[in-house]
Amino acid sequence: MRVLVAQAATAQGDAATAEMELDAARAAFVALGAAPELEQLERLAPGQQRRAAHGLTSREVEVVRLLATGATNRAMADELFISEKTVARHLSNIYLKLDLSTRAAAFAFQHGIA
Repeated sequence: MRVLVAQAATAQGDAATAEMELDAARAAFVALGAAPELEQLERLAPGQQRRAAHGLTSREVEVVRLLATGATNRAMADELFISEKTVARHLSNIYLKLDLSTRAAAFAFQHGIA
């Protein structure tokens, strides 16, 4: 369903929603060990998202940069003009991709402590 929602969002010109839905689909496929579906997803949208280090999307990189400043979810939402729920979803995806569980772990990762 998330892939279909991402495709619908893309058709409507809503790149932010498409990116978020593709991230959620990708995370679900990874968690389920669904390699064929993950490969299919990458074939469907190979250039849809620019990937940064560790597989983060450009929006996730923005969230990580704000996280590094100690910003709260509300502050990040205000800065990026998105909802707190969307920030929480991005953080969840970031933690999954970087194999982290908390903000403290993310801070340690960013600063080479862990």
